[in-house]
Order: sequence, then structure tokens, then C-alpha cells
Amino acid sequence: MIIYGKQVCLYALSKHENKIKTIFLSKQGILPQDIFDKYRPKIKFLENKWAQAKSKGGNHQGILIEIDEFQQSNFEDIKYGKFIVILDSLTDVGNIGAIVRTAYALGVDAIIASGVKQLNYGAITRTSSGALLDMPFMLSKNILDDLNELSQIGFKSYGASSNGVDIKECECADKKLLVLGSEGDGLSKKVKTKIDNFVSIKMKREFDSLNVSVAGAILIDRIGNARRE
Repeated sequence: MIIYGKQVCLYALSKHENKIKTIFLSKQGILPQDIFDKYRPKIKFLENKWAQAKSKGGNHQGILIEIDEFQQSNFEDIKYGKFIVILDSLTDVGNIGAIVRTAYALGVDAIIASGVKQLNYGAITRTSSGALLDMPFMLSKNILDDLNELSQIGFKSYGASSNGVDIKECECADKKLLVLGSEGDGLSKKVKTKIDNFVSIKMKREFDSLNVSVAGAILIDRIGNARRE
């Protein structure tokens, strides 16, 4: 898996030494000297045109890293957390990465993605500024089965909906699921049938909605700090 960009690459180099295969540099002096010395045997210099090819035209900022392929977490491990975010049919890697970054920073225990066959984990690693490397994350093959099992072990689900109760007024369970719908269609019909509570962010001015990653960040913070049932 290839990641690129200075911020995410420095994060990987500082936190995940065991995953690093090769470091590609197209600029001199981009790495701090101590990191350069530490990884010298794995560093290769290349011309900018080859760096552009490897990043498929992305803004690599002079550094790309080949790291181990992303390994999904196991549902059996994820279900022992207390705060899980479920992404229902989200496809935009920018939004997914932003949610992963916020979720990791604010203490979410795991993320489950559903309604998609595959994801570009390299792109999500990049857009999450490396947080995906540390956040338990899995792609669900049958989200209804997962929701049923989580419900059976005490989780309460909170689905983001414009028609939901103001999240500020909600008391939340100790074990909770925040379910975020897709960018265009919101929550899917099949997932809606499994939701315990629908919640919303009440606007102070008339406006349709917030970007899903922004709404997700607000809901993660408010649910994480809500009064307990």
C-alpha cells in the first residue's frame, strides 16, 4: 500500500516502524535528520515524474511510503468496545478519512463500514492523517447481523437523521453505536429498521444540512459526552 504526503508519512514513520517497507523521496531535506538516519537503508530517491506516477497525480509533497497492506480488525474484538461508529454506504474517502481522524481523536473504540464492497485504504490512511493505522476498522459483509449481535450484548444505536431528536437533549447508553448515512441518501432503509434512536443537530439558522464528516464530528463529541441513561 502506498501513502504519500508529508504529514501522514511522518506519522507512519514515527508510530509504525514495523510496517514500513520503502521510503521514496523526490526532495532533499524533507525528513528530519534523525528519521533520515534511522530509515536510511529503506530510502530510495526518485525523480519527481516517477513520484507523480506513484501518487497517481496526487500532492505527494516529495515523499511516498510503501507500507504493509491494511489489515481489518475482527468483529469479535470490535464488539468489546463501548463506542462504535458505523458508516452506512459512505464512499467518499475524504469524508471517511475525516471521520476516522475525528473518531480516533475523540475516543471512539472502532469503526465499521457497510454497504460498500471495497475501500481504498491507502487513500483513507492519507485523508485521516494516519489515524486509520491506529483505529480498529472493519468492512462488514452483513451489517444487519452485526447490528443484531451488538444489540443483544447491550448496545443502543443512534442514527443521524434530520428528523431526529436534538442530540443535546438525548441521554445515551453506556454502550452506543452512532450510525452515519451516505453523503447523498442518508441512512439506508434496511439499517433504519434496526436503529433505536434517531438524532439530529439542530441548526440556529435555516440550512439544509452539514457535510457528513462535520456532522459526524459533532455527533461523536456530543454522544461521547452525553448524559448516561
